Amino acid sequence: MHLDVTELRDFYYRSALGRAAQRVIRDELLQLWPEARGQAVAGYGFAVPLLRPFLGQARRVIGLMPGPQGVMPWPAGQPNVSLLCEETLWPISTGFIDKLVVMHGLEVSEHPAALLEECWRVLGPGGRAVFIVPNRAGLWSRSDATPFGYGRPYSMGQLEVVLRRHRFTIERGHSTLYQPPSAKRFWRRVGGMMEQAGRHLPVFAAGGVLMVEACKQVANPTRPGLAEAVRRPLSIPQGLPAPVGRSTLP
Repeated sequence: MHLDVTELRDFYYRSALGRAAQRVIRDELLQLWPEARGQAVAGYGFAVPLLRPFLGQARRVIGLMPGPQGVMPWPAGQPNVSLLCEETLWPISTGFIDKLVVMHGLEVSEHPAALLEECWRVLGPGGRAVFIVPNRAGLWSRSDATPFGYGRPYSMGQLEVVLRRHRFTIERGHSTLYQPPSAKRFWRRVGGMMEQAGRHLPVFAAGGVLMVEACKQVANPTRPGLAEAVRRPLSIPQGLPAPVGRSTLP
């Protein structure tokens, strides 16, 4: 079930809990991708809060928002780069995207297999995608006070299996968002400390969100018989014989 774009906007931009979640996930994304200079970067679902650091350096930034969710202009105060699209038919050329972020997209999709095929299609060879989904073992997927409480949560193993099934190569994955999904002032004050603790203490291993980076690997094309043809190259004559015929008068 897709949430309405206004609910997502209000959570990430107008609530203390949403702004804290946005900051934590965006910082984790920048650890994976510190720069995207000259590249095409896209976000699907409601990933635009994570794309702002790439606006000044990427060749192109695109915010894709599915029809059932709705669309909003983004970024505020700058030329709009967001657009409404069909869930499994994006208006992007095959192989155009270098980096793709999917957040609030996969877990709420009615056609997750077709969505992953579309992600594969728009990525160029060697392109990378980060999939951000609710962690089945975390607290955030158990609370409907945040957008991560909707849709199908995943375990790390489940997410990696699904991505491999659709030809993605897993690069790395981890959980984040260790603070509880509470807007109470006490938890907002200690949220930063809990994020730090979650990275180092196994007892906090079940973060609220899973982030998996995957890569599109494409095999080099081959032709039957090419290797044999190279091993047996044609010989090239070093010179041409003198012409045979009647001689000419001086």
